[in-house]
Amino acid sequence: MADVSHTRGDLAGHPDATEMQARYDRVLGGRDVVLVDGPVFLVGLYCAASPWIVHYTASQSALVTHNLIVGIAIALLALGFTVTPDRMYGLSGAMCAIGAWMIVAPWIVGTDPDAGVIWNNVVIGGLTFLLGAMCVAVASRSRRVT
Repeated sequence: MADVSHTRGDLAGHPDATEMQARYDRVLGGRDVVLVDGPVFLVGLYCAASPWIVHYTASQSALVTHNLIVGIAIALLALGFTVTPDRMYGLSGAMCAIGAWMIVAPWIVGTDPDAGVIWNNVVIGGLTFLLGAMCVAVASRSRRVT
């Protein structure tokens, strides 16, 4: 009778090992920014929820809507970075622009913002700009290497 048991072991002797390794390298090539995807998503979620966390929903209604929409946009960018990184890392520069916009938004969108609202948006904008700059740097480096 034939031995049909599956033994676990090294795949080095597998006939498709080189093809599998090449496919793995192709799929994950240039994914050095994978550690940034999660923090970008969390910054987007916090930005969307920040009006209720910092409690300025009554005093800054325009800024509430603004932060909700921008936060959802940042979170969607993070999901795009995770799902289709080759296509989406070109939008890393947009994250830098969104970060800069978030820093000045309390004075442009809001009306007479207080210190809590200003610091909230400055921190969100700074983190968004920093994470976007990291994505831009790593994405450009990975394009030069490949």
